[in-house]
Amino acid sequence: MFFHKKDPIHVVNVKEPNPRYAQLLLEQFGGATGELSAALQYWVQSFHVENAGIKDMLQDIAIEEFSHLEMVGKLIEVHTKDTDQTEAYKSTLFAVRGMGPHFLDSQGNAWTASYLNEGGDVVRDLRANIAAEAGARQTYEELIKLATDEGTKETLVHLLTREISHTQMFMKALDSLGKLTDPFFGNVQPDETVALYYNLSTNGGKDERGPWNSEPTFKYIANPLESHS
Repeated sequence: MFFHKKDPIHVVNVKEPNPRYAQLLLEQFGGATGELSAALQYWVQSFHVENAGIKDMLQDIAIEEFSHLEMVGKLIEVHTKDTDQTEAYKSTLFAVRGMGPHFLDSQGNAWTASYLNEGGDVVRDLRANIAAEAGARQTYEELIKLATDEGTKETLVHLLTREISHTQMFMKALDSLGKLTDPFFGNVQPDETVALYYNLSTNGGKDERGPWNSEPTFKYIANPLESHS
């Protein structure tokens, strides 16, 4: 069962409402990198997990993401509720939809379950979650740059911070499985090309080298055409 406490997990305090900015905030309410997507993704993933500790972590983070959805919704509500019917208000999605949050992104696209990335394998899912947190963090960073209200910025910095915290949690969970740096999971063994790096691009005749295409992990194939023939 769920219990909802009406106090937000972090104080939301907006002094200068701005409906145009509220439309940007919709990205984190009903958008691909938004809090609804994260909450549902982690919650559903938890049903696939046999490891009791990781299951508990996923459910804890999912519930926190629901609380973040509430915070973003509160920001949107305040940024649209107490403003005059100015041209700024009329030019936003809220002129048609009404004040407050909606399951739309900042461009008016409806939220869709296709945003969710879950596949029934804990290693695959944890890696997908790290990518999801990175996407959310990037969106929050851009929203913070565009924000003019200090209270809004403070809330968004808190949300960005928690994305970093969640990333660390997912990384620690992967590490506990021995899979933080190991790309292999599942039952199908890779073929003999697993350690090959094919040089398929050039940079003015200079080929870039680094740990991603060097020994001991990889054998560098300088000319794949010759090797193939």
